[in-house]
Amino acid sequence: MNIKTISWNKVSGYSQIIAIILFIGVFVLGFVLGRQYEMHAVINSLLRYNASTSQTQVNPKEVTFTCASNSLSAFFYKDKVVLTLSEKKSLTLPQVVSGSGARYANADETIVFWNKGNTATLTENAIATYKDCVVKPILQ
Repeated sequence: MNIKTISWNKVSGYSQIIAIILFIGVFVLGFVLGRQYEMHAVINSLLRYNASTSQTQVNPKEVTFTCASNSLSAFFYKDKVVLTLSEKKSLTLPQVVSGSGARYANADETIVFWNKGNTATLTENAIATYKDCVVKPILQ
């Protein structure tokens, strides 16, 4: 009977294949675990962000503007403004890019509300319908 003995201190073809498989397996396992950790970190940061901004979404900041010939109320949310015009018309406009101040506009920008400091302007079809608007002082 011819029994082969295993030589643990010699490199064979099988030991090389096993070493390559283990190396690739450890690399893939590390990559997969790293991606899962990254996804959990992103999800947790989004949950924290939503929790911190949900209060802003529920409690908007209300400001009343007195304009040249009329007035309007603005409810400022984190990413939009809801306007109530003097003729009881209501508009919701998302925030868009602005070089200065805060700018809100509909998709085709036919209606634009621009606010900087305590002043505001509302333009409809490139005509300033609410101009020279300033924050209405609160009487006590």
